[in-house]
Amino acid sequence: MKSSRSFVTVWVTVPRRPLAVKLSRLAVESGLAACAQISGPVESIYRWQGMVESGKEWRVVVKTRSQLLPQLEALVIANHPYETPQFLVLPIVAGSKKYLDWLGECTTTPPKPTTRRRSKTN
Repeated sequence: MKSSRSFVTVWVTVPRRPLAVKLSRLAVESGLAACAQISGPVESIYRWQGMVESGKEWRVVVKTRSQLLPQLEALVIANHPYETPQFLVLPIVAGSKKYLDWLGECTTTPPKPTTRRRSKTN
């Protein structure tokens, strides 16, 4: 187990799965994230403009370095249809050394142009 203060997860919700895939790919391909996980649909119940609303959304959990948060937030805002998109940052307190080393490598070196499926690294 390795302590970590420089890595975070970011939670974003979007109204459609294709947008979740797009944001995930943009974040990883740009080097702003090591990986992004998509789950859903999830049911959201929330207050908006004085009314209680509900709807189905897709959750994207992005793993990145805290130093990259401004660029990642800008990417999400530029590609998100909501007036106020969810962008929540949660610290990664600790994790396996091998996994955190991988996360660090993926977010400090320029990304490779090829897309390859890796298993068991998310």
